[in-house]
Amino acid sequence: MDNRAMIQKSLDYIEENLQAEITAEELAEMAHLSLFHYYRLFRQATGLPVMQYILRRRLLHGVYAISMGSTKIDAALRFGFDTYAGFYKAFCREFGSTPSDFLRSSRAKRPYRIDLQKEEHMTVTHKKAAQILRCWNLESEPITDIYYEGTGNKNENACYVGDAFVLKYTANLGKLKKHIEVSRALEGVGLLAAVPVPTTAGAEYIQDGEVYFYLTRRLPGTPMVSHRFDDGDARFVGEIIGQLHLALSRIEDCVSEADLLSTLRDWALPKAKAAMELPERFCVEYLNTFSALYPKLPRQIIHRDPNPGNIICAEDQWGFIDFELSERNVRIYDPCYAATAVLSETFGADNDSWLSIYRDILWGYDSVVHLTADERKAIPHIILANQFVCVAWFAEQDKYAEICETNKRMTAWLIEKFGALKNI
Repeated sequence: MDNRAMIQKSLDYIEENLQAEITAEELAEMAHLSLFHYYRLFRQATGLPVMQYILRRRLLHGVYAISMGSTKIDAALRFGFDTYAGFYKAFCREFGSTPSDFLRSSRAKRPYRIDLQKEEHMTVTHKKAAQILRCWNLESEPITDIYYEGTGNKNENACYVGDAFVLKYTANLGKLKKHIEVSRALEGVGLLAAVPVPTTAGAEYIQDGEVYFYLTRRLPGTPMVSHRFDDGDARFVGEIIGQLHLALSRIEDCVSEADLLSTLRDWALPKAKAAMELPERFCVEYLNTFSALYPKLPRQIIHRDPNPGNIICAEDQWGFIDFELSERNVRIYDPCYAATAVLSETFGADNDSWLSIYRDILWGYDSVVHLTADERKAIPHIILANQFVCVAWFAEQDKYAEICETNKRMTAWLIEKFGALKNI
């Protein structure tokens, strides 16, 4: 099983059993791992040791219960504390404020449910952002929302601060720390990266309730846009993803291990098959071939979300942003993801012309990292694997019904063109 999926099972179990006794030994046993190994994987995924994570979830749910009318002692007893005094002391220690101050600041809302497999969608008002920016003496700077030029969708986890900064926020400390480690490592080998700007107190990030905030400088240049690809742009994308991978291959392991095959076999393909009514024979043949190829594919730390909007280009520089999803995975996932990201932003206009963009991205990548024979065979399967994951994820989100339908049509078209995808 994918480590991320395994830890997600733990997080779901914790969330459903916060009013019962939970031990790290119990969770490790459920995951069929040694306690030491489990602790390491859990901290990689969440940024916190197991028992501290459980404590924080209990405190957040407890203060939310109080805000909804529960008595202080009832809330404390319900979430594992013998007295309200014990709850109070633990809350002050973990969140740096009393429960009463927390409630007065209107921060008590239903706790975000952490989902390692899915993108976060958070609501941070401009007023709240301005309060947070006091930690950088930037509270007077104008705050503006960020919209992805390729799709017009609003970024729900970041905002611009003036002309020079970006404020980002997440409920997942593990993602934040992952971005910091990868960005600093890339900066250390000479690449542009959105490293955190220290607060006036010297901290890399701050915590407000269950949300973590960090500030980065805006990289010089502008994001790439799929609709504006000129001759050579696709090759450029492939080559710089290759260069990024050369840099990432020199970084020590600071991310979690992903198992794309398990994710595909146990969740994404069955879900996509049902949503799209895919033929049984096709699914069996696809999975058998991919299962045989998968163990032979080179693995390393990858970006995991190298869509054009996360590639920043200036006159004589380039760089990547948003490493929150970085993981150790098959390396060809990144160029394949970039290709399908382009297709998703242009689908319906001139789909057949995308095949040239797809090949150019892979040719550009190959010119830098040199694809193995097994990777060449696996590329069409990775393309579809990414689409099956997208269809499965969007199929579970009612508010993304339209995007789900688009991805289903994309996937059907890619299956139709599967033979052409082999011509690399």
